[in-house]
Amino acid sequence: MAEYHDAEWGIPVRDPRLLWEMLVLEGFQAGLSWRTILHRRDGFRRAFDGFDPETIAVYDTDKIEALMQDEGIIRARAKIEATIGNARAYLRMNEEGRDFSQFVWSFVDGETQVNDGTNIPASTQASAALSKALKAEGFKFVGPTIAYAFMQAVGMVDDHEPGCFRRA
Repeated sequence: MAEYHDAEWGIPVRDPRLLWEMLVLEGFQAGLSWRTILHRRDGFRRAFDGFDPETIAVYDTDKIEALMQDEGIIRARAKIEATIGNARAYLRMNEEGRDFSQFVWSFVDGETQVNDGTNIPASTQASAALSKALKAEGFKFVGPTIAYAFMQAVGMVDDHEPGCFRRA
């Protein structure tokens, strides 16, 4: 967890594919600890073909059943099916000429929002707006709390504690 904090959490990510991967992982985290997801991240990457949206978008029932048997991931059918739908939504946005990175970062005007680092909310107006927009695009498992955790993870918001070397 310390390595993840020190090397990844809260560092701004602009790569659309990595942003999509992080959104998927945050969706799998719903109801679980981030530690659980982090310890299975390699299993997720293997099982979901390196988080290639084009590959995931065409998964069929046989692939879903195989994923349901994969002990290296969280075997929640609704989350697996949401990942497939989210891949399709991501690709649809690309086909329409919309960049996923620009889309998500637009909810913070393209800049990391630095918070006080002491009273960290579960969600914000920005995460609620991002959640609503993602749902309108067809994404699932992207509620306001998941959206806020995603925003923290990819550096859209900085909630590092005062004194943390990663803070702003």
